[in-house]
Amino acid sequence: MCSVAQTIQLINPSETTAWFGDKQTFSLDVLVGLSEQRKSIPSKYMYDTEGSRLFQDIMALPEYYLTDCERDTLQRNCGTIASLVGDQPFNLVEFGSGDGSKTRILLNHFLDRGLNFQYAPIDISESAQENLLGDLRTKLPDLTVTGLVSDYFTGTRWLAQQTRRRNFVLFLGSSIGNFTHAEARFFLRNLWNCLNNGDYVLIGFDLKKDIELLLDAYNDPQGVTARFNLNVLNRINRQLGGDFDISRFRHFGTYDVFSGAMESYLVSLDSQEVYIREIGRSFTFRPFEPIHMEYSYKYLESDIETIARETGFTIKKHLHDAKGYFIDSVWEVVKA
Repeated sequence: MCSVAQTIQLINPSETTAWFGDKQTFSLDVLVGLSEQRKSIPSKYMYDTEGSRLFQDIMALPEYYLTDCERDTLQRNCGTIASLVGDQPFNLVEFGSGDGSKTRILLNHFLDRGLNFQYAPIDISESAQENLLGDLRTKLPDLTVTGLVSDYFTGTRWLAQQTRRRNFVLFLGSSIGNFTHAEARFFLRNLWNCLNNGDYVLIGFDLKKDIELLLDAYNDPQGVTARFNLNVLNRINRQLGGDFDISRFRHFGTYDVFSGAMESYLVSLDSQEVYIREIGRSFTFRPFEPIHMEYSYKYLESDIETIARETGFTIKKHLHDAKGYFIDSVWEVVKA
């Protein structure tokens, strides 16, 4: 590379804050979700500082196979991915990098092969970007990084306008599974619109498999997943003045065989009322009434091929782990 730089760029930070959840937006989303006949809280609010820390703990659990499977997928196929990229300069764009541990498999391999690229992680949290860049300065000082503080699409559009390089977008961890199938199509078509003809995306998909494995992964005996879900109620208490008694709710994870999704709920253990000061009203919970927290959809290969075709992409390669539990699927943007 000609130069080494590691910087953070804020892209429309005021719009970013509104998208992710300032207090007013958070209050409105909670009001709407808890006012529905089937109560829910948007899963994006699970990832505050404490929630993100707990999710890192979840990924280290032996029952949570997804992290090891995707790490194995990337280690087994990093040469194939590098060959797909080729010798031309490119941006390695990542949506929601977390601690970056899986991405470093690719970063190390690309640096070892002398590929001409810059790493552009996009995250809504400036502090998360600062932590990531601080870690990369220590572990990969020769890496060129531009960390974008933005929502995914605003950051991707900005990057596409700044450089004529090909973009290679990473969306790891089966995060696509948190969307319903309709939401996933909407998300992927928006991504297609933000990218240029010939750009690539690599998307992690958790495959359908033995149901007991799924249930164990989302109901760990250590209770970390339960604390992760219950943390949302703590966040409402802290930021919105709620009076949730966490001990009166329990986590419940189940698999819907019709939709193919693991679903996470918080279940009220008795009849209770919860007041939220910033909303200015109370919410009534019946005994054993659930709050829907998160979907984690599982896929067949045929499902992946259908959704790629319907949103304008061409599949270049399915990359598998040794167990056949997971796919990192590489797609190319096709525009006339």
